Amino acid sequence: MKRDFFELESFNDINVTPLLDLAWTLLVVFIIAITAAVQGIKVNLPKASSAPSLVKPKTKSITIHENGQIYLDAYPVTLDELETRLTQYKAADPDLPVVIKGDEKIYYQKVISVLDIMQKLEITQLGLVTQKLVK
Repeated sequence: MKRDFFELESFNDINVTPLLDLAWTLLVVFIIAITAAVQGIKVNLPKASSAPSLVKPKTKSITIHENGQIYLDAYPVTLDELETRLTQYKAADPDLPVVIKGDEKIYYQKVISVLDIMQKLEITQLGLVTQKLVK
């Protein structure tokens, strides 16, 4: 039997492409509808004051300059003065956080001396500040 070119064959398979298109369209519609419906409760939020805070930051900063001078926050101190002042701060706040910034040209012994004071005063919240590497 000879077939004509325009003769149609019957297929036993179901074409699922329109079904998937419909499913994706419904999914997008539901996502947009739910996002629009759930906006939360509107409240009037308080405004922040522009006045500076009277609370001083708790973290103390120890800086060791390249000439060996030690600074507590911005004030120059000796090792004995550093220990005395940190003892006072530690008495006021047992969880006193301290950061140490040392110039790369200082002798390592200066940093060790400061770290010894931290250990002696049992200051456990201690950070060493470094510069981020630029790649």
